[in-house]
Amino acid sequence: MARVDLTVRGGGAFGLCIAWEAARRGARVRLIETTRIGAGASGGLVGALSPHVPENWNPKKQFQLESLLMAERFWHEISEVSGLPTGYGRVGRLQPLANAEAVALARKRHETANSLWDGQADWRVVPATGGAWEPASPSGWLVHDTLSARLHPRMAAAATVAAITAKGGEIVIGDAANEGPVIWATGVQGLRDLTADLGRPVGDGVKGQALLLQFDARSAPQLYADSLHIIPHADGTVAIGSTSEHSWTNETCTDSQLETVLTRAIAALPILAAAPVLERWAGIRPRAKTKSPILGAWPGRAGHFVANGGFKIGFGMAPKVATAMVDLVLDGHDSIPDGFRL
Repeated sequence: MARVDLTVRGGGAFGLCIAWEAARRGARVRLIETTRIGAGASGGLVGALSPHVPENWNPKKQFQLESLLMAERFWHEISEVSGLPTGYGRVGRLQPLANAEAVALARKRHETANSLWDGQADWRVVPATGGAWEPASPSGWLVHDTLSARLHPRMAAAATVAAITAKGGEIVIGDAANEGPVIWATGVQGLRDLTADLGRPVGDGVKGQALLLQFDARSAPQLYADSLHIIPHADGTVAIGSTSEHSWTNETCTDSQLETVLTRAIAALPILAAAPVLERWAGIRPRAKTKSPILGAWPGRAGHFVANGGFKIGFGMAPKVATAMVDLVLDGHDSIPDGFRL
């Protein structure tokens, strides 16, 4: 008799959350991470859990909405079982509006959000007040949505590892045998492996750089300004990111592009000008060619499955990804949107 019901390969957001969901349901789980937990993009700094705009609705946006709505319960249970904080908070988000046309479009989205979000969150145009924690807005108006949340990636990863082990799951750093069905949540390398196996491009990596400041705004909303996420974390830090780079010479080296990010963030929120920089981070994020997560069976490999491609939305999608993958692999229930399949 097998000692393991499910093997999960990869210790990033998708792998950890899948392993937790399976262990939570009583399955015997082995998670194998070759390097370290959060070795890829999931070990970064930002942790923005933010929705797509409420228009042109499709299965991907619906899947993400359901994930964001279930996130509070999901991360709260991990925190309860592990005894560790995840840094989760549904703090909402402010975005500046550039001009009158942007204001008009945002007002229309208020109406569609009421319908598409089923009254469970709000998207509203509000006047700028000139508060210290407000992004500069040329129009004098901001979008305030109450669906956006934040998570501290490293705190969440540590808590999830502890929760998995508390439920009897096994965490292996290095290598071990696969037992039972195998879910490959191996990030950039996993996309490259799929590309080689299937003989067609499936996806690859995009480099991102981010930084962490010492500034306590833990109860404030996250901000999205000048294409930057500004995330006030629960530990009294603020994360800012990120770049999207398709060519680089060093995967983990930061450079002048990150200094430009800091300059833009201070221009959008001058209160950060004197905040000390605690850390600069760079890493490669997995981006599927379809721009959507890749979930489901690995073609031609019976008993093997894939959960990958969470580019910029990995932690936000992870609760729903975990539920869908465990439903499929352990219960035989397939709820994965067609656009997510290989």
